[in-house]
Amino acid sequence: MRAEGSRLVVDMRDRRPVWMMPGWALEELEAALPEEWELFVAKSFADGSGDGSGVASEEVLEAVAGARFYLGFGIAPEILRAGARSLEWVHSGAAGVGSSLHPEMLRSRVRFTNSAGIHGPPMAETAVGMLLHFFRGLDFAVAAQREGRWDNAPFLEADTPVRELGASTVGILGYGGVGQEVAQRVRALGGRVLGLRRNLPPDGLPVAPSGLPMDDLGVELLHGDKGLDRLLRESHALVVTAPDTPETRGVLSRERIRALPRRAVVLNLARGRLVDEEALLEALTDGHLRGAGLDVFSTEPLPSESPFWRLPNVLITPHVSAVTREFWRREMDLILENLRRILADPEAPLRNEVDRSAGY
Repeated sequence: MRAEGSRLVVDMRDRRPVWMMPGWALEELEAALPEEWELFVAKSFADGSGDGSGVASEEVLEAVAGARFYLGFGIAPEILRAGARSLEWVHSGAAGVGSSLHPEMLRSRVRFTNSAGIHGPPMAETAVGMLLHFFRGLDFAVAAQREGRWDNAPFLEADTPVRELGASTVGILGYGGVGQEVAQRVRALGGRVLGLRRNLPPDGLPVAPSGLPMDDLGVELLHGDKGLDRLLRESHALVVTAPDTPETRGVLSRERIRALPRRAVVLNLARGRLVDEEALLEALTDGHLRGAGLDVFSTEPLPSESPFWRLPNVLITPHVSAVTREFWRREMDLILENLRRILADPEAPLRNEVDRSAGY
């Protein structure tokens, strides 16, 4: 006999095949549950795009009523209402939680975890690829190849923008899990990295020649408005990896874009709302910026009439920087660890527990 409410609901049958929970993962979940537990797997499709669609099917809502745990892409308010008397833990397969921080979630006492950091490795590789695209002049080469021209002029000019990543400073705006993955790869290629944190770095860290505290990756740590000013002044490339919160929206304003060195590169792998896109467009058009690698936009899909499509110094990817077939192994390691913890002790600390007041 199953104990009343001993049910885990899995609502992760994403419409996009690469994000659909695979069969082996469901087998691991079932093996990790006590014998008296029920594993309910939704047959209806889910939508994990962005922060998750926040829409739940009737099939899922019926299963959530009386269930203790729920796994989905984003947490719809209806999920919390349906499971109000029984839910103890909900988990989102998305890293962002903006769509899940609705009034029901802010009022609820249910434990809430997300997938922050799980997307870090592929996003970091995308960032390095974008940096090299501009630093090594691959945009010039691709344009010439498309037209069948042997054109080395942009590489040989006295003021060529072609440079080495290993001789550059890369600033990371939002030095969290994804930012650390970016930093690790840039440091491996010899680059200097500045990381802007929300909070003061801890005491006792070694000090870099710049006078800044330095973590074990060799990243020089900054915080606050003064730190942001320095980050912008010194970065040959700026990588935006901060979460989308009321405090970060519009953080890369016109004034701050202009504070970047001439011919700097901007990468946005976070959310479009963090950047003043009109100001970014102007800086790319008038030559202040060398280029931009953009995986996200304030409006998605990016409209076909957007001028970003036609700028030769912009590299656009359609919000796919996190795509990898390796996602589910890392995601399942996170889910299974939290499942073991909460089964052993409902009050145990969980990995990636969302700070609802901070917005991530």
